[in-house]
Amino acid sequence: MEELESRQTQILNRITQLELSLLPPSTDEQPSATVARLSAALVAGGVKDFSFKRVSSDYYDWSLEARRDVLGAASIHHLCKSIVLVNTQAASDITDCSDRQNSKYYVVVVQYTARFSADTVKNFLYTLNNGKIPKKRFNLRLAPEEISHELTGFEHNGVTCVGMKTDIPVILDEAIVKLQPDFFWLGGGEIDLKLGIRTSEFINFTKPFIVILDEAIVKLQPDFFWLGGGEIDLKLGIGTSEFINFTKPFIVNCSGS
Repeated sequence: MEELESRQTQILNRITQLELSLLPPSTDEQPSATVARLSAALVAGGVKDFSFKRVSSDYYDWSLEARRDVLGAASIHHLCKSIVLVNTQAASDITDCSDRQNSKYYVVVVQYTARFSADTVKNFLYTLNNGKIPKKRFNLRLAPEEISHELTGFEHNGVTCVGMKTDIPVILDEAIVKLQPDFFWLGGGEIDLKLGIRTSEFINFTKPFIVILDEAIVKLQPDFFWLGGGEIDLKLGIGTSEFINFTKPFIVNCSGS
């Protein structure tokens, strides 16, 4: 009996230690300069529902499921990243981000579970400019780390769309907009810092281009589909054509044709 009680005590102690390791940092701890600066920028921009979370230095060695658990994300699909792209074939007079529709650089926010294709962005930009710029003038590639750092002020794996040194236009994967619950996670300005934010507030803050990356929805027959309805147990069914008229999305051919 004594041995059993001893084992139970050990198990309870281990559970307590695990629970303590999962608790948020003490409110007495001063936030880092990055957290303070980005929080101020978010609040000034009208964002109220956001959270920063510090993660382990080996975070990127973990599975998506482990990352989801440590952040308290709703699913692995709520884990997102910001990628800085450079248009290597832009005209010689396109050197900065002053023209949102034909910028030298873009930040694309996508899910870790998504298959990203630079050709999708190329087709989107060609459509955005109504075909007035030859398609050969769009060749989107991952910006070198030193360029990304110079433009954003953030290191690799710490890039976020908040508080960038340069006002780079943002392209948001439409799949993120449809996530339920509408709160997702992305880089927080430091390698081991993550930012969770309400989707609608992120959109109001960054004013991104929201792109349908998959034409399959548009081609569905009958043209009526279902998506999240604003609550975890609520779904919305809507006619595809009416959804397009209401949301005014950019429809991009992912095939590259």
